[in-house]
Amino acid sequence: MNLAIIGTGYVGLTTGTCFAEVGHKVICVDNNEAKVQSLREGKMPIYEPDLEEMIVSNVSAGRLEFTTDLAAAVRECEIVFIAVPTPPHEDGSVDLSYIEGVSREIAESLTPDMGYRILVDKSTVPVSTGSKVHQVIDRYAPAGVDIDVVSNPEFLREGSAVYDLLNPDRIVIGADSQRAMDMMKRVYQPFNAPIVEVDLASAELIKHAANSFLALKISYINAVSAVCEKAGADVELVAMGIGMDKRISRHFLNAGLGYGGSCFPKDVKGFINVAEQLGAPMEILKEVERVNEAQIERFLGRIRKKMWVLRKKRIAVWGIAFKQNTDDVRESVAVKLIKRLCEEGAHVTAYDPKAAETGAAALSGYDVTICDDMYECVRDAEVLVVATEWKQFAMANLVKVRELMRLPILFDGRNIIHGENALHAGFEYHSVGRRTLRPTKS
Repeated sequence: MNLAIIGTGYVGLTTGTCFAEVGHKVICVDNNEAKVQSLREGKMPIYEPDLEEMIVSNVSAGRLEFTTDLAAAVRECEIVFIAVPTPPHEDGSVDLSYIEGVSREIAESLTPDMGYRILVDKSTVPVSTGSKVHQVIDRYAPAGVDIDVVSNPEFLREGSAVYDLLNPDRIVIGADSQRAMDMMKRVYQPFNAPIVEVDLASAELIKHAANSFLALKISYINAVSAVCEKAGADVELVAMGIGMDKRISRHFLNAGLGYGGSCFPKDVKGFINVAEQLGAPMEILKEVERVNEAQIERFLGRIRKKMWVLRKKRIAVWGIAFKQNTDDVRESVAVKLIKRLCEEGAHVTAYDPKAAETGAAALSGYDVTICDDMYECVRDAEVLVVATEWKQFAMANLVKVRELMRLPILFDGRNIIHGENALHAGFEYHSVGRRTLRPTKS
C-alpha cells in the first residue's frame, strides 16, 4: 500500500521505516527542510537501535522517501498517518495546534477525484480528537471528498522502538466505518499480532489509560521501596514475589528514581485533564504524580544526609538520558537530579553513552562537565550516582572506579549494580529500597 507519515519525530520516523520494512511504499513528510535533507543523506536526527541501518536499506530499495511536500504525499497515498507533536500545556491539557494545522493542510490538499482517503491519528491525543479532525476536514476540504478518520495509537518504547513496532503485543484500530477498518487491517496484514477493533473514542482512550496504568505500577513499587528501606526489606525480592502473580506480572515493577521521558509524564497529565473535563476526575493519577516527584526528592535527601552539605562536593553522575538505549533527555529524571545537585552548589561531572549532545543542551547554564569517558567522569569524585540504567554501567570495573574516586560512596538510583560486587570493590553502596552495604572496617 502507499502510506504517508506526517512528522518525522520518534513515532513518525520509526513507524514509517517499519512500514517500509514490511513492504509498503512510504513517504515521510516534514516541514523542516534541513531535517528532510539530512534524512535523505542517511543522517539520523535521533539515536534508536537498528533504525539507521533500516532507513538506509529501505531508501535504497525505493520503499522509503522523505519530502516537505505534504500535498504531493496526500495525492499519492491511500492512507495518511498524522504523527506530529502533541506537547502539554501547563495545566496538563494537550496542545493540539499541530494536529489542527496538519489536518487543515491535508484538507486543502484533498480533491474529489483523488478517491477515498483515510486520515489516521498516530500521535497520542485526548478522546474526541478524531471527531475534531473530521470537523476540520469538513470545514476546509472541497465538497465531494471521501474520507474517514481513524485512531491507531502507538505503543513503542524508546530504545526498543523498532522491535516494538515489528513485534507488537496488539494493534489497536479505532474506526467508525467498516471500510476504514478493513483498509487498516490490510496495512497491518504483514504483522503477526492480534488486532483490537474498536470505535474511534475507545482507541483514543486506550493509549492514555495504558500509559497511565504503567506509570501507576512504577509509582506503586517506588512507594513500596520507601517502606522496604524503613523495614530493612529488599524491594527487589518483594517485586519478584509480587510479579510472579500472573494477574500482576513483573513488568514495570522496578524501583528507582521514577519515570520520565516524553510519554508517561505527558500522558498522565493529559489523562487527568481529560477525566476532569469529562466530569470523572482521576484522583488516583494525581497521587501517581506526587509519588513520582517525591521519589527523586527522597533520593536527594539520602545523598544530602550522607554528605552533610553538597556545596563544593564533587559528584559524578552516570546517565543523562531518561532511559537506556536513547539520546532523549525530555523529562529525564537524571537531568532533574543533576540540576538539583548543581543548585545546591555541587560540582557535577556527567557521562552518557548517547546523550552527551542532547544532555549538554538540556543542562546549559548549569555547572556540569560532560565527559567522554565513564571512568574519567569519576576521577576525584566524592560520590558516584547511577541515574540511567545503561548496561555498561552495570558491567563497570568497580575496582578501577574505586581507585579513581576520592571517596568510596556509590548511590545506585536504578538498582542495576550488584551490591556485593560494589562491597567487594570497597564501596559503601546505597540503592533504592534495599539495605545500605558498608565495607567491614579492619
